[in-house]
This record gives sequence, C-alpha cells and structure tokens, in this order.
Amino acid sequence: MRLLLTSAGVTNTSIHDALLGVLGRPVADCDALCIPTALYGHPAVGPGANAWNFITGRTDHMTGLGWRSVGVLELTALPSIYADRWVPKVREADVLLVSGGDALYLNHWMRESGLAGLLPSLNETVYVGMSAGSMVLTPRIGQYFVEWAPPSGDDATLGVVDFSIFPHLDHPMLPYNTMAAAETWAAGIGGPAYALDDDTAIVVADGTVEVVSEGNWKRLRD
Repeated sequence: MRLLLTSAGVTNTSIHDALLGVLGRPVADCDALCIPTALYGHPAVGPGANAWNFITGRTDHMTGLGWRSVGVLELTALPSIYADRWVPKVREADVLLVSGGDALYLNHWMRESGLAGLLPSLNETVYVGMSAGSMVLTPRIGQYFVEWAPPSGDDATLGVVDFSIFPHLDHPMLPYNTMAAAETWAAGIGGPAYALDDDTAIVVADGTVEVVSEGNWKRLRD
C-alpha cells in the first residue's frame, strides 16, 4: 500500500503531482472509495453538512479531483453486514480517500469494521488521508488531539507508519496550532514526529518517506 498523508487534502500542485506519482496513472483512470467516518466523532465537525461536503467533493480537495468513480465506505455500517458485501469493493478500489475528523473515533471503527486488518493485504491500493485520516495510521496522536475517548482510554492508533503527525500547523482558524505547541506535543510523543501545514503532505512508498510541501513543515523528532 502506498500512502499520501496530508493535512488538508490535495491542496496544491506539488501534492497533486505526488498523488499522480503514487497512483502511477491519471486520476481519471482510477476508482475511489471515500471514508467519511472520522467526521462523525469530532465535536467541531460532526455529522451533517461536513460529511456531505466531503462525499460530494465540495470542500475537501479529495473526492472532487476527477476520479473515474467514487463510492462511499461507511465503517460504522460494516459490522452489521457480511464481509463478502464490502471486502471485494475495497480490494477492487484503486484508492481510499479518508476524511479528517476524530482520529481515535476513526481508529476504533477501522478496527471494529475489520478494515484495519484488511489494510496490510492491499498491496496495490493507494491510501490518501486528510488530517485524522492521516493521523490514524501513526502509532499515537498525543493527548493534544484527544476529543473522543476510546474504550481503551489511550491515544494509540494503527501504527502503520512509525511517525506521528501534527496537522494544520499555523492554520488561521486554529490559532493554538503553533510551532511552539507542536514542539510541546512532540516532546510527549516518544517517537518520530512531523508538524505539517495545509500545503504539506508525506508520501510513504517503497520503503521511503518523503515530505512534499509548498508551505511550512518541520520534523520534530528523529
């Protein structure tokens, strides 16, 4: 599985070029599944208009890029249906588009639905995360980002990659997401970590990690 981990989606030419690089072909030749689940768990975004905007591609620089097709994979529904109804659709998709929202809520439903267990077998799939959709693949998110309390009571996530992510650095609507706050957050993470603004993404492919940016970012811990 090749990863494009963004703070805010495909927001500029450099990130779009990186997307084409991991896809290996035009967007218009690819079938996507979008996963809006993380939106429901975060108090600042929640269900409703934000989920609709993500699914329809109105605001989030993800589903509206011109894919050949876009389907919706709602993780909270999957435990109530047979796996043979949804697993083939995931395997057939070229790309998974995973929204922002609450990373721990997303982590919970990735595990409960069975998608987390399926991810390691998706060798040809491209995973594009935005904010929480990126953070869920890290080892942990840090208490700074905890909103929804998981049954486990901790801040651990899937650990697909070995670094953590502080998204939305210096965002004008998030005045507390400063570099100083990111440095404090990283000090408590206990592992490699990056701070990314909304014009930055991380590509993980073929055993390498590359930062792609037209903005501001910093590797906070090695």
